[in-house]
Amino acid sequence: MPTNFTVVPVRDGRRKTRKVGSVAEEEDEDDDDVDDNNALRQTDEDPPGDGTPKESSPFINNTDIDTANSYDGKNMALFEEEMDSNPMVSSLLNKLANYTNLTQGAQEHEEADDEEVGPKKKTVKSPQMGTFMGVYLPCLQNILGVILFLRLTWIVGTAGIMQSLAIVGMTCTCTMLTAISMSAIATNGVVPAGGAYYMISRSLGPEFGGAVGLCFYLGTTFAGSMYILGTIEILLTYIVPKAAIFVAKNKEDEVEALLNNMRVYGTCCLALMSLVVFVGVKYVNKLALVFLACVILSILSIYAGVIKTAFEPPDFPVCLLGNRTLQNQDFDRCQKTDMVDNETVTTQLWRLFCDGSALNATCDEYFDLNNVTVIQGIPGLTSGVISDNMWSDYGPLGMLVEKKRQAAVLAVDNSKDAYLPYVVNDIASFFTLLVGIYFPSVTGIMAGSNRSGDLRDAQKSIPIGTILAIATTSFIYVTSVVLFGACIEGVLLRDKYGDSVKGNLVIGTLSWPSPWVIVIGSFFSCCGAGLQSLTGAPRLLQAIARDGIVPFLAVFGHGKANGEPTWALLLTAGICEIGILIASLDAVAPILSMFFLMCYLFVNLACAVQTLLKTPNWRPRFKYYHWALSFVGMSLCLSLMFISSWYYAIVAMVIAGCIYKYIEYRGAEKEWGDGIRGLSLNAARYALIRLEEAPPHTKNWRPQILVLLNVDTDLAVKHPRLLSLTTQLKAGKGLTIVGNVLEGTYLTKDTEAKTAEQNIKSSMAAERTKGFCHVVVSSNLRDGFSHLIQSAGLGGMKHNTVLMAWPGCWKQSNDPQSWKNFIETVRETTATHHALLVAKNVDSFPGNQERLGEGTIDVWWVVHDGGMLMLLPFLLRQHKVWRKCKMRIFTVAQMDDNSIQMKKDLQMFLYQLRLDAEVEVVEMHDSDISAFTYEKTLVMEQRSQMLKQMQLSRTEREREAQLIHDRNTASHAALNDKGDAGVHMTWTKEKLFTERNRGREHNANVAVRDLFNMKPEWESLNQSNVRRMHTAVKLNEVVVNKSQGAHLVLLNMPGPPRNRGGDENYMEFLEVLLEGLNRVMLVRGGGREVITIYS
Repeated sequence: MPTNFTVVPVRDGRRKTRKVGSVAEEEDEDDDDVDDNNALRQTDEDPPGDGTPKESSPFINNTDIDTANSYDGKNMALFEEEMDSNPMVSSLLNKLANYTNLTQGAQEHEEADDEEVGPKKKTVKSPQMGTFMGVYLPCLQNILGVILFLRLTWIVGTAGIMQSLAIVGMTCTCTMLTAISMSAIATNGVVPAGGAYYMISRSLGPEFGGAVGLCFYLGTTFAGSMYILGTIEILLTYIVPKAAIFVAKNKEDEVEALLNNMRVYGTCCLALMSLVVFVGVKYVNKLALVFLACVILSILSIYAGVIKTAFEPPDFPVCLLGNRTLQNQDFDRCQKTDMVDNETVTTQLWRLFCDGSALNATCDEYFDLNNVTVIQGIPGLTSGVISDNMWSDYGPLGMLVEKKRQAAVLAVDNSKDAYLPYVVNDIASFFTLLVGIYFPSVTGIMAGSNRSGDLRDAQKSIPIGTILAIATTSFIYVTSVVLFGACIEGVLLRDKYGDSVKGNLVIGTLSWPSPWVIVIGSFFSCCGAGLQSLTGAPRLLQAIARDGIVPFLAVFGHGKANGEPTWALLLTAGICEIGILIASLDAVAPILSMFFLMCYLFVNLACAVQTLLKTPNWRPRFKYYHWALSFVGMSLCLSLMFISSWYYAIVAMVIAGCIYKYIEYRGAEKEWGDGIRGLSLNAARYALIRLEEAPPHTKNWRPQILVLLNVDTDLAVKHPRLLSLTTQLKAGKGLTIVGNVLEGTYLTKDTEAKTAEQNIKSSMAAERTKGFCHVVVSSNLRDGFSHLIQSAGLGGMKHNTVLMAWPGCWKQSNDPQSWKNFIETVRETTATHHALLVAKNVDSFPGNQERLGEGTIDVWWVVHDGGMLMLLPFLLRQHKVWRKCKMRIFTVAQMDDNSIQMKKDLQMFLYQLRLDAEVEVVEMHDSDISAFTYEKTLVMEQRSQMLKQMQLSRTEREREAQLIHDRNTASHAALNDKGDAGVHMTWTKEKLFTERNRGREHNANVAVRDLFNMKPEWESLNQSNVRRMHTAVKLNEVVVNKSQGAHLVLLNMPGPPRNRGGDENYMEFLEVLLEGLNRVMLVRGGGREVITIYS
């Protein structure tokens, strides 16, 4: 449906009305020149390093738009502040009109050669090529080629008409379905230089694009090898056989001699073609029509020859001995003896099978038993030979080419057959091999899309031209198979090199007016195709290199000053030489079949993915596509890969897989709006919805960690080792969210937030932490952390564990909010049922590159918290940093506990959990509350009271903190001198009763003794605080005694007090509990079991 636009000129006091549609405007000429230059500069410059064409240049946020011209006048004053980023529609349409695409091929080279010295304003040429010249003929030229002329007759003779039609049908269906998918992709926007590579990479992402692009490059390169080998085969076999350097003295050496000649001449031909491409690539493009004319003329001569055979078959006799086909290059007449002057004399054929020319000479047994007969190699269209050629005739290497319905007497001894002039199979033939050899004859369907920049209407021409070219070539191949089978004798069809017709090209014997039409035409066709491959492959490699997705290919993105890919041409020639050293057309064809099939497979996949995802940008103008057709095409490509050669298919897939993983691991990150990203989003959405249905089972539980990270004043990460610890805990599995809070408002802190996010991501990359970063700007840190804990994650992918660092300088801090925020975070994780991990001295934790030696991870299991304490050492030991560490579990027994039974039960529990650990039960009896405990509690309460009543200056608070620290250190040292007599490691029955009696006597006397010994200040102490301090001191003594040398200590974290008035005392309790330990992790469970004994 056509769309009508009405252009209404807007007048103001300073401008005249502009004439709509004119190219050069009469008003404001200077300003318009600037605009024109900008538009030209956008068009003529090379694309940026990421390989993306300047498709965004006419659109929003274009910095190239001349701000002086973007707004002038009062009519649009309401929008004037947005003019810098959002251009006027008139400006947008003007830019779009001047926006042209990069053209394919040697245009840059030609422009550089034709450019005059000195600055000159270029004119933008609009592309003028239509469907016929721009798509149809190039596709025809690329599809029809060497296999048609050199191998199709042999394929028909070997596979038979029916199986040959199956081969042609499968391959042509594959390319037709691929063309439909390609047409949909090519008409979904502009396709710049790069053709298939550009389509796949922008549809499936840089990883798939790079892998398939390189496979397509290798396929094009090996296609060059195949065309060069075809050229040399035609030259040495049919044009100038005497030019061979290596000549076989014996028949069995003929194959090796031919291969060596192919290697020598092929290398010389490759060097010559590479030189031509390097020096004069523009002449290669100009000669393309000449080469195409040779192909079309050759095909027309074949059809003319077929028609002529119906009433006047050509004379190409084939000599048979019995039913065996003979090479008739070394004899003139197909007879054993001849009559000369009424005397029987032997012929040249006799001398080939006998040890002399005499009639009584000893001859080969089969020669004696059978007569020679002559049959016509081209019996004609009406001869009925089609019935003989209907079915296959496969055979092993060295099998004689025989006429099945011809009578023959078999000889007893066939040992000398290999040395006699029979026509034999030079390779073992079977159906799958023929599929691989034939498939290159249907490649070349991308030629139209590669020239999209030269087309007048690419979105119309590419589908029509490509599909018509495939339909035309499919018709040619199908009719050729039927006509070859209907016109040519089966033994001649199976004679690959035409040895039975004096070394003539088999397809040439059918042509009219002369076999030389086909020979010369096919020779120039192969030469042209080889030059085209050597021209296109380096440009494809250059396009991949300039995209920057494969770092080690960067050097191949450079070339001569005019843009010619010199280094890429050298690499292409080197790879092409590998194919030439293989030297066999039949061995090289399956190799390039693999790479082309893989490319076509991913074109179909790209179309199917885009169609199923229904992305808003997927709006192809070509409407005759469907995802089911794309999937059928993709399946057919995969099937043909394994049908042709399963080991080549595996090698090609491994190469593509390695390239994919390399790009994923080392390649540059690109955002091309590819379909794989959309597929990932859909898969993620589906998985998240499924996860939302039910909470995870205990067996599937793993820590999904929210890391609360702090940054310094420079927005750099304060504790990067917290990220290292996260990596070691996760080992790349599960969810990791790294959160940070900045204080302020987002409108004023947006730049700092983005900077902090980039710094955190850099630290995550350095520490190899795989996860997501989330920076929140909040009015205060407390609310920010609360928001993170509540809302981080999405659906079922939410965190269940919070990891944070211990606030080490909370005593010296001027602001009490530092430790208050910490305690509130602990309370919040408890309320939200999240597990909590607090790492003390986190900067001393090992980095990911360190390897801890023999040592222990000590777990102090005081209260049961769902099994987090058991699970964490197991997870840490999966990482190479902690792998050599052993796990020790300590648990605390009270006075009434049976410690021996506890140890046995714990060992059994660990056995059922499949955890290897040493078990130790530590017995702590009820002892006196020491003077040190009272003193420490008194100092704690006095300090807390003082801080509440007085607003201390910074110096006073630091001095008081230092005084308290010194006093604590001295008291603790005095306590350690007394030893640890209060801790017993093993309880016995007698010991238990003795201790109980002693405890009763002690309890009876303690009240009297305390009345006389208690200092006056201790009387006012909160007894709850005293008991808590007593527990912290005693437990700290035991832990330090047992685990001071451990690599890591994991300890149950006590909960904060319900009364917020005791928050500072809570921090003191934890400080006492952790005193004297280096690496400690406090663990608080989330209120659910995280480890189970069941499978």
